[in-house]
Amino acid sequence: MVTIAGVHGVTGAHTYPQHEITAAFAQVVTPSGDKRALVERIHEATQVRQRHLALPLAVYADLGGFTEANDAFIRVGIDLGEQAIRGALAAAGLQPSDVDLVLSTSVTGIAAPSLEALIAPRLGLRPDVKRIPVFGLGCVAGAAGIARCYDYLLGHPDDVAVLLSVELCSLTIQRDDASMPNIVASGLFGDGAAAVVMVGANRQAAGPRVIATRSRLYPDTERTMGWDIGGSGFRIVLASSVADVVEQYVGDDVAGFLGDHDLKIPDVTGWVCHPGGPKVLEAMEAALDLHDGQLDVTWRSLAQIGNLSSASVLHVLADTLSGADGAAVPEPGSPGMLLAMGPGFCSELVLLEW
Repeated sequence: MVTIAGVHGVTGAHTYPQHEITAAFAQVVTPSGDKRALVERIHEATQVRQRHLALPLAVYADLGGFTEANDAFIRVGIDLGEQAIRGALAAAGLQPSDVDLVLSTSVTGIAAPSLEALIAPRLGLRPDVKRIPVFGLGCVAGAAGIARCYDYLLGHPDDVAVLLSVELCSLTIQRDDASMPNIVASGLFGDGAAAVVMVGANRQAAGPRVIATRSRLYPDTERTMGWDIGGSGFRIVLASSVADVVEQYVGDDVAGFLGDHDLKIPDVTGWVCHPGGPKVLEAMEAALDLHDGQLDVTWRSLAQIGNLSSASVLHVLADTLSGADGAAVPEPGSPGMLLAMGPGFCSELVLLEW
């Protein structure tokens, strides 16, 4: 079996309460103040209490165009990515020279060479390490990355695979956009990175085992979530129907997936869900009939660090395994479910055994 041997999450170095970020953003996108009340109301509704940013808050007002923002993405992303991988390897009791594959993902910046290649010499990865940089999966990529590393390790049972997610969402700010999607995104997303170390069946390791995975791509949802990428960089595409799609499909998808493994939704002892936002989490609770605090770890992550796109579900996984904030650690040997959604619109389901 494939084992998750180590998980480590890091956040941007600059931490601010939500109201300070709200005030700074409102000044940038609506300097006349005509939409200040709307920005404050939407940011409050995200239920995010604080966020961690890649840069000092005062810098964003004067941040240049896409080139300057993307340069910052590469500079900060290398540092956070290195921290995340070092922490995950330490948790797994492994060295950088043990790594055979690195799958890296981001949807908030572009680098060529990709981030894992830029990080490799700093970490001391082997020169024959295999690399798979992934762009475009967005929030689903944390779960999908675990699934694709699992696929690789099934065929390479002696190997060690690392998933790296780096998402610096604040660097995508659009100054000329006071639309509802940009206002919502500016109140919801934060900056951070996470890494997961996974090992094949021929390696001994402690940690949850990956039992199976399933991908789902939903019809006629291409404009539900994503980016329009142009001269000013990344402009958010975020439809109001995201929660409706989740409620329509996720319950049947999860029930069917579990059923194929002789399990039912109440059998799951630990839910690791992407914190897409309050409406998305409420829709997930409704679709899965989870109303007894099963998503408390996810709700706390949303409040404490916001939505980190693909890195978020990996932070929730780390918090679940560590029992952060007094959360109950799932019983060893019991089933767990890790899931996320993202552009496509799509979902990725990962069945775990704790």
